[in-house]
This record gives sequence, structure tokens and C-alpha cells, in this order.
Amino acid sequence: MAGLYFEDLTEGRRFAHEIRRTVTEMDNMLFSNLTMNPQPLHIDRHFAENSEWGRPLVNSLFTLGLMIGLSVQDTTLGTTLANLGMSEVKFPHPVFQGDTIHAESEVVSRRPSRSRPDAGIVEFQHRAFNQDDVLVASCRRQAFMRRRPAEA
Repeated sequence: MAGLYFEDLTEGRRFAHEIRRTVTEMDNMLFSNLTMNPQPLHIDRHFAENSEWGRPLVNSLFTLGLMIGLSVQDTTLGTTLANLGMSEVKFPHPVFQGDTIHAESEVVSRRPSRSRPDAGIVEFQHRAFNQDDVLVASCRRQAFMRRRPAEA
């Protein structure tokens, strides 16, 4: 299993996630339509060309999901029980079709669960950057993580 257990996720541990992903027009259109978001800045090229951006913006919730998704292989694959929440979500720079996104994560805090002895809560700080290393998204995420199973 690639994911790390609660015990492996120590405060201050940092991850530079190797997987990168180029965002396509189809990603933006499909995500916007699947989530019923008719914002013309995302789905209407002619409207967006006349905006201050001059082209369509990638849906920010897609960017948020991509940023967290890029972290999964290195951190929580198969060892997370649930996402408990996200806070301090920021999008300091837009993402455009054709941008290639990479991410990094840091364990900010952790504590054993008060109600489940087999789990703990880990808070991550995630950051995403475009191909020019410009910060495009960040958030804090609280994850409910499995503790390492006792050996029999």
C-alpha cells in the first residue's frame, strides 16, 4: 500500500509530489458541466476572450481537487478513512488550459482520535504551482487517517 499511516505522518514532514498534470479544455468543460456550474468564464470561450483574462479560466474547484489528488499517491492512498474538512482555501493566481500543475504538501499537525483508537487526525498544508512555479492554490486539509495495525 502506497499510503502512509498516522504514525508515519510526523509534524513538519514535507512532500514534493512527483506527479504533474497538464490541464486540458476537456477537463475544465467536463468538470464545470458535471458540477452544474454555468459560469461563462469557464465554459464560453467568446465570453472569456472579452474578460480581463482574455481566455477561459479553469474552474477553481477543479484546481482544488487536482492539488489534493496529486498528493494522494505519496500520503494517503489506502490509509485515509475520510476527509474531515478544508480551510484557508486560496487561489492566488488563475489556472488556464494548458497549464501544468505540480504540488507539495506538509504535515502541519496531528493528534490521535479521541473516539477511535485505530485512527488519528492529520492536518496537511497543500500548495499547487503552475509550470512557472507560480502559486495557484493552497489549502489546509484535515484527514482522518488509519493507525498502523498491530502485528499479530
